[in-house]
Amino acid sequence: MTSRFVDRAVIHLAAGNGGNGCASVHREKFKPLGGPDGGNGGSGGDVLLVVDPSVHTLLDFHFRPHARAGNGKPGQGSNRNGAAGETLELKVPDGTVVLTADGEVLADLVGAGTTFAAANGGRGGLGNAALASRARKAPGFALLGEAGEARDLVLELRSVADVGLLGFPSAGKSSLISVLSAAKPKIADYPFTTLVPNLGVVTAGDSVFTMADVPGLIPGASDGKGLGLDFLRHIERCAVLVHVVDCATYEPGRDPISDVDALESELARYTPALGADLAGRPRVVVLNKIDVPEAAELAELVRPELEARGLRVFEVSTVSRKGLRELTFALAEVVESYRATLPAPTATKIVLQPRAVDDSGFSVEPDPDEPGAFIVRGQRPERWVRQTDFGNDEAIGYLADRLNRLGVEDRLARMGAEPGSQVAIGNYSFEWEPSTPGVVTQLAGRGSDPRLENRGRVSAAERKEARRIRREGDPESEEDSGE
Repeated sequence: MTSRFVDRAVIHLAAGNGGNGCASVHREKFKPLGGPDGGNGGSGGDVLLVVDPSVHTLLDFHFRPHARAGNGKPGQGSNRNGAAGETLELKVPDGTVVLTADGEVLADLVGAGTTFAAANGGRGGLGNAALASRARKAPGFALLGEAGEARDLVLELRSVADVGLLGFPSAGKSSLISVLSAAKPKIADYPFTTLVPNLGVVTAGDSVFTMADVPGLIPGASDGKGLGLDFLRHIERCAVLVHVVDCATYEPGRDPISDVDALESELARYTPALGADLAGRPRVVVLNKIDVPEAAELAELVRPELEARGLRVFEVSTVSRKGLRELTFALAEVVESYRATLPAPTATKIVLQPRAVDDSGFSVEPDPDEPGAFIVRGQRPERWVRQTDFGNDEAIGYLADRLNRLGVEDRLARMGAEPGSQVAIGNYSFEWEPSTPGVVTQLAGRGSDPRLENRGRVSAAERKEARRIRREGDPESEEDSGE
């Protein structure tokens, strides 16, 4: 039967696309010059990860890994803006870590209500009413909406527990957490009975702490052997690590000292993704199953050597409940000491990072794959290109004016660009034609730009004049013949 506990999932998120702006002109009887009234497009919805205490596993993301937020609606005439896309909130358990596919940690979500913006929605495009200016009183174009962000993320659950129980398979970890708390893990007399971490709440006087039972570890667990590699991450947040040692084992080559050394070796080789220092965490050794006479004798024999290493040692029996009270209060003391060393929680500070004075917001560099070509990089130029409707000449002219005001043309000229050079911005490539200095916009018909017109093409007025001459004859030629 498939386990209902899932602590790792790969999700594919897509934020909503922004709506396109509207290019509209107000039309009303007796008002021939109504002006532009196209509304703005709505912004796309974001994808948020929110910690919910009622969620304890990543099982939902295992079966439904794809999630998409709502798209923004396009703008309309009469200055009607499009509605924003619906934000999608995905509920995750407390202790979820968000990583990229390369293993980079993006967020550590701890605490109810903690929110992380996993994918940002695209901006809505401006309508022609917002683009109107003294130079363009009635723009015949609008800006397109931006596409929403699409990301593939890895979610990993790292249990939020104060005490972590470590040990070889069948060492008695599940039995220990079952008698110290109300947890009911599976208990049996064969190895790897525990396949998922179990959490229990333990009360010791006025102290309350949580305990995690990690599946059994074996030598090589940090390299992927057994189940250790999948569940070692659940001890990264623990304040104290407890080595549960089986003193009644009959396996050859095993004794309490070698078991502790093997577990410490695996902990030293494990690299926590959260950057935690497991070597500095307090250690406690629990010599279990002393209700067996041979086990009690072995515990008395190895205890002095373990205490000589600076470890606190407790002899317990989950059957007779011997030593459990002392162990519980000792763990509570260590947990309280660890909590006292933690810094006091502070409110999240908003950090403003102003742009440097000499930061132009873009860069121009030669194209390494094509001689004489250039690549323009920058957040604003790339966003402007994505918002441009290249089927509208006026929109292209507006883009050229924006790039010129930003200083892109001057930078290209200083780097040796010539008319006709290939210039790439984002996913688009152009043939660079420098604008006339001092001329930003020219009056023209809606949706057109005289700078983009083909001068070699015969205009409609010229064709009309040629037809008139053919029908009526050229007066100048008739005067010449009369002489």
